[in-house]
Amino acid sequence: MPLTLLVLAAGMGSRYGGLKQIDPVGPGGETLMDYSIYDARRAGFDKLVFVIRRDIERPFRETVGRRFENQMEVAYAFQELNQVPARFAVPAGRRKPWGTGHALLAGAEMVREPFAAINADDLYGANSFRGLAEHLHSGGSDYAMVGFVLRNTLSEHGSVARGVCRLNSASFLESVVELTRIERDGEGAKYTDATGKVHPLTGDETVSLNIWGFTPSIFSKVATQFSSFLEQHGQEEKAEFYIPSVVNTLVAGGEARVKVLRTSDSWFGITYREDRERVVAGIRRLIERGDYPEKLWT
Repeated sequence: MPLTLLVLAAGMGSRYGGLKQIDPVGPGGETLMDYSIYDARRAGFDKLVFVIRRDIERPFRETVGRRFENQMEVAYAFQELNQVPARFAVPAGRRKPWGTGHALLAGAEMVREPFAAINADDLYGANSFRGLAEHLHSGGSDYAMVGFVLRNTLSEHGSVARGVCRLNSASFLESVVELTRIERDGEGAKYTDATGKVHPLTGDETVSLNIWGFTPSIFSKVATQFSSFLEQHGQEEKAEFYIPSVVNTLVAGGEARVKVLRTSDSWFGITYREDRERVVAGIRRLIERGDYPEKLWT
């Protein structure tokens, strides 16, 4: 069964200060995407779809996309601010698209097979892709999510957004709530809600880092929810339509089941420019351990 990897690479990179999706972090000029795509290809994913903005298409194709064209089938989809149903108008002050759920929907026309969806600026580890491939090859209708331990996913340089999960005894998702201002707090963590109130977290929570396993049935469900989202929030300049929110609604309504594939692996990601040094050092350790070759694409 063919499998597709859908890479969500249209993020603005505003906190990072540049196009972090194409910033080299490996010894051969590899990006974080290179390592995730390498892991996915080893796990059996054979088609690659990038969701990007049109204004970064040329540098993205030349810097990133071209290197995979001899490895996998490569396609591009575009996430744009004005990609909304005709009955909705984009607020005059809004400057960026509608979030990861909107990015997922942008890839709908390019995907006809079971697929994994990932962020472009996170390194999830080989075990994550092996688990997703095994789940998707099973042919079932359940979706899947790789769940990380919260404390393994925090930045030392500022707050992050994570989908905090509640699971049942069979490791199926019961709920996932996107918290957008999580930061380290001693041995644990804390988050600040929209009112400014601070809430404690243990650090042991299972969290989503936007690495999902879906079948194409997800797209019609996302489209329905996106219309509902726009009806409620379409005139808000900074409202975000997140994948975890979509999944949470489906699970709560009994429309989907999501198997959580838990991992204790550490996550590498770049949220802030200061994170880059840690990521480069972490990749060097993985190369020395034998997880990756010195140069991925030779």
